[in-house]
Amino acid sequence: MNILVTGGAGFIGSHTVERLLSTGAGKVTILDSFNDYYNPAIKRANVAAMGDRITVAEGELTDRAFIDALFDAGKFDAVIHLAARAGVRPSIAQPELYIDTNIKGTFNLLEASRRTGCRHFVFASSSSVYGVNEKVPFAEEDPILQTISPYAMTKMAGEQMCSNYSHLYDIKTVSLRFFTVYGPRQRPDLAISKFTRLIEDGKPIDKYGDGSTARDYTFCHDIVDGIIGALNYKTGPICDIFNLGGSQTVTLNELIATIEASVGKQAIINHLPDQPGDVPLTSADVSKANRLLNFKPTTTIAQGVPKYVEWFRQMREQGVTVC
Repeated sequence: MNILVTGGAGFIGSHTVERLLSTGAGKVTILDSFNDYYNPAIKRANVAAMGDRITVAEGELTDRAFIDALFDAGKFDAVIHLAARAGVRPSIAQPELYIDTNIKGTFNLLEASRRTGCRHFVFASSSSVYGVNEKVPFAEEDPILQTISPYAMTKMAGEQMCSNYSHLYDIKTVSLRFFTVYGPRQRPDLAISKFTRLIEDGKPIDKYGDGSTARDYTFCHDIVDGIIGALNYKTGPICDIFNLGGSQTVTLNELIATIEASVGKQAIINHLPDQPGDVPLTSADVSKANRLLNFKPTTTIAQGVPKYVEWFRQMREQGVTVC
């Protein structure tokens, strides 16, 4: 199989590419912009570790001519679309950037897939599409009545574009709603990254609200299991949606305590009010993914956080700035 992985140099993407290579899944091409949203040296180190087993295309999702040329040359059998502008809070400050990258970029990929005959498209969506969902745990059949951030809106739009292209052009699309992915190589703007760095350095961490907000944290290796399951998912509806979560909802207070234990230092806490756009709770019903993708998350937050802390310290020892 000839596979394109967008965002393949980044956090989830690099772990996905490594799994594809280790299982002999076929030829792998990485598309990444290597932008400065965080230190590009981290992404370049991720790619360098893969050696000559991959092809790397550096460019923007929004560059239609670049995407078309890439697909014409690549003749891809499948796309795993992980690249995006990520993060709820930055999307509120820069909604147009998120609309351009996440909506127009996804359209460009789907259109190139249609034009070149690529018939399998895996799309990284987000649990943020559920918004303030009062039913817990969140299930794929729950109605999506109100997203509360531009980021969530762009992911909902991506899911709907996948539905269009499945219906109109017979492309198998699988949208995966990720629930707070963490682990080695994760983005520095995520809570576990920021808290680890600041606690390690003896600096205050910002805690929004009373610490009762909760997230369903999912370790990166478990998420990759679900992505590979979606890549191999050939049955069922031509357009399908799955939750990928860790099935372990953890409060902000519990998360901070876990990081403190892993770092071996007490946090200095700066108490702040709740943030606009943040949902109070995410909790995944993964029974559908378990049944159809053989998705079985196994890594607890107590096991996963120390693995991130270990990677963070290794990067610092190598002189790579993780911020």
